[in-house]
Amino acid sequence: MISLKEYRLSEVDNLKVHGRTTGDLSPLTLFWTASGIELNIKASELWVEMEADYLAHEPWISIIINGVNVSRQMVTRGKKWVCLFRGMNSDTVKKIRILKENQALNEDPLSCLVVHGVKCDGEFLPVKDRPYKIEFIGDSITSGEGVLGTKDEDDWIMMWFSAVYNYTYMVAEELNADYRVLSQSGWGVYTSYDNNPYKSLPDYYEKVCGTLGGEMNKRLGAQENNDFSLWQPDIIVVNLGTNDEGAFNNPEWKDEQTGKIYKQRKNADGSYNVEDLKKFEEAVKKFLYKLRSYNPDAHIIWAYGMLGDTMLPAINRGIENYQLQSNDNKVSVILLPNTREETVGARYHPGIQSHKEAAKVVVDYIKNLVPGTK
Repeated sequence: MISLKEYRLSEVDNLKVHGRTTGDLSPLTLFWTASGIELNIKASELWVEMEADYLAHEPWISIIINGVNVSRQMVTRGKKWVCLFRGMNSDTVKKIRILKENQALNEDPLSCLVVHGVKCDGEFLPVKDRPYKIEFIGDSITSGEGVLGTKDEDDWIMMWFSAVYNYTYMVAEELNADYRVLSQSGWGVYTSYDNNPYKSLPDYYEKVCGTLGGEMNKRLGAQENNDFSLWQPDIIVVNLGTNDEGAFNNPEWKDEQTGKIYKQRKNADGSYNVEDLKKFEEAVKKFLYKLRSYNPDAHIIWAYGMLGDTMLPAINRGIENYQLQSNDNKVSVILLPNTREETVGARYHPGIQSHKEAAKVVVDYIKNLVPGTK
């Protein structure tokens, strides 16, 4: 009979953590899309102890062994051991990654996914850092919403989200980079798709996971200031603007506490209201200043266009205004391939093929931009 030894995460010396966290391993809370752990292990069997809670939407994980996504599954409520593999050759090194498949759920104050420990019958080996670090910032596209599922699926459920069948993972794999993702469905630069100005992702950038509220998330450290000195990206890819465009086409939003009405307006001829468009452009510029203040050496790439490109001129103006004021020449913009009928996924979002096409454009651009990535 195989004897398995249990380890708290804090007892595993050769452990790599992915995603923004508080740094606490007792236990480790996975907040964002693509957050998780990575291990190199010589063993025949490996389990991980996970704990989940939620009101409606369960978290999902992907299990990647030697670069192949061998399994994805929901993690139901409670604390339990999940088997990652068993019966394998104990003399070979297995490269293991466990990644959270879905985004932080700000609508659910009970939503959480926590890793307590692992158990195995072998030894842990060092996990090397990859040569580059990339931070992706975005909305539902970057969260991988609709990547899985047919185009007829319209349920907003976590099963249709994926961190692996996603342009962020594809780019990082092609460039041999470590990466992090900060993304929220429906959120924008200035406002959300439904004109809610409190769902502006840049407003929460300096926190570990500031989009999450509630006492539980506060206790877990979501509202703590992120320590940027511990992980500095070489490249930041921002894919925001799609929901800001949606705000111009959706009804007004009313703040029930103040009674104030918010609406990005269109003119009678269908063009964007200049005053409201400038609010968006100013938000782009303001976010670039914030990104630069926390990431002084990173190349910042604004990548946009997988679900339409109507905000591109305004994004360009926001970037140009920033560059005129800052003399920052490490900021640029690229247009991503639009999702087509044959590349669409569930919920009218980009499918796997659309993410592959976007990843290729981003990879090719970075290879020409950053020396050594070719």
